[in-house]
Amino acid sequence: MRRLNIVLIAFLAACAIALITSQHHARRLFIELERAQAQSRSLEVDWNQLRVQQTSLATAALIDAKARRDLGMESVSADRTLHLLRDPETRALQIGALPAVLARKPGTQQPPRRPDGAR
Repeated sequence: MRRLNIVLIAFLAACAIALITSQHHARRLFIELERAQAQSRSLEVDWNQLRVQQTSLATAALIDAKARRDLGMESVSADRTLHLLRDPETRALQIGALPAVLARKPGTQQPPRRPDGAR
């Protein structure tokens, strides 16, 4: 009977140590999971900030201003612009004049077109 009690006590001690080890391991994994989730949230915030920054940097006005300021670029005048026209039948390319719709200077407006018979 004494030997049985000693064996049961040893078995109980081994089970207690195994339980403590298991709980410790579970706590470490839980802490690691919380750290990974916090890092995920931080990376998501950084990603959103980068997307907002990319959107603001990609605006046409900002690109134009940066090209003029940093690169010394200028807009090309209409007299230095060549327009290629394609003949729909032969599909040949030729240099042509600027279409009338595009030849208007900015800020000038054409009078609105009236339907036939309207005054």
